[in-house]
Amino acid sequence: MNNKTIMVVAAIIVVLGAGYAVARPESTDSRGSMMDGFGSGIWNRMMGYSNGGMMGGNGPGNGMMGYGNGGMMGGNGPGNGMMGYSNGGMMGGNGAGNGYCGSATGYTDRVDGVNATPITIGEAKESVQQYLATTGNPDLKLSEIIEFDTDFYAGVKEQSTGIYAFELLVNKYTGAVFPEMGPNMMWNTKYGHMNRNTPAQTSINEERALTNAQDYLDKALPGTKVGDSDAFYGYYTIEVQKDHKIYGMLSVNSNTGAVWYHNWHGDFVKILEVG
Repeated sequence: MNNKTIMVVAAIIVVLGAGYAVARPESTDSRGSMMDGFGSGIWNRMMGYSNGGMMGGNGPGNGMMGYGNGGMMGGNGPGNGMMGYSNGGMMGGNGAGNGYCGSATGYTDRVDGVNATPITIGEAKESVQQYLATTGNPDLKLSEIIEFDTDFYAGVKEQSTGIYAFELLVNKYTGAVFPEMGPNMMWNTKYGHMNRNTPAQTSINEERALTNAQDYLDKALPGTKVGDSDAFYGYYTIEVQKDHKIYGMLSVNSNTGAVWYHNWHGDFVKILEVG
């Protein structure tokens, strides 16, 4: 991002911040800076935030660009943020929370109508297969569909290599298919939006990835255990289990070892192995 772009983004944020301050004239004690983000406040400043600044920070809170315990470039802890996520920064970090790229809310909203009926796991499978057909890549094959109460998760594999290519989400009410946010976009070195076709560096093997994942779970979600692991380009995605059932999912970066919990799925419902 060049200086001109940064100035434009900053100007937009200042304008939005001014409008927000007028609309919500409460205490603005936040004691946070743009670069550090140490501090707390009732609604948190546009660029400082509660314990989470643009470049990093720790602690709970909410913010537009980093924040709430997760800066734009990283951070740890619970919270909500538009771009830096809550317990996981835009470029990495650990923990659970809600954020623009750390929440599937935009992908799982119901269609118009309070009594909308969710699609079945079989219909979700058909939606993914139709999506893959539009890619024009015959090497891609659906491996599994996992139903959660918030969305359907789909793992897609390369038939020729056996390596997992990318991850998809399916809207439970419309059947719309989207690339999963988080590691699938940020860490995937072949199919990801940020690192497409860049050389993958694998300094973390699967055994180490599982160890990192379990260390994280022991601290963040006591009582949960690592399950099956799938190798993607640039990271591993690992099932999280509790009481011998799927509880959730997380990913481990195969270069840095960073852990990213998939906090957007909700409760596990069922799984469909495709092949």
